[in-house]
Amino acid sequence: MKWTVRDCEKGDIIRVRLGTVYHYGVFLSEDEVIAFGYPPLPEYQGRQKEIAVLSTDIDTFSCSNMIEAPVYSLKEKLKKRSPAKVEAIARARIGETGYNIIHNNCEHFANDVVFGVRYSEQEDQVRRKWAQYSQKNSI
Repeated sequence: MKWTVRDCEKGDIIRVRLGTVYHYGVFLSEDEVIAFGYPPLPEYQGRQKEIAVLSTDIDTFSCSNMIEAPVYSLKEKLKKRSPAKVEAIARARIGETGYNIIHNNCEHFANDVVFGVRYSEQEDQVRRKWAQYSQKNSI
């Protein structure tokens, strides 16, 4: 998926770079982004007992950083759910827990809501790097 800084549309996956990682969510409006937890920054550590899907505003989600949205390919456009369906699914998942940084993170959540497929490019990158490291060091 290609990413760019552009006006977000209802039902878009959005992301913000926070240090070396991205935090993902589902854009509904400037007043509402549904995400799996607050941004992973120290100022949000005490806000939740357990990481859960929540509704927040764009300013809290972005932490004053640039928001990126995808430039969907034709294939992605065809797989993408309608904005109304994305909104209904995202809202129904508010309060869901079970966060796992590798296997069930904010990127998995956003892709699952928008495309119906749990997927994380960040997870794939970690797995590829681990495989390269393992091959190089015969682990």
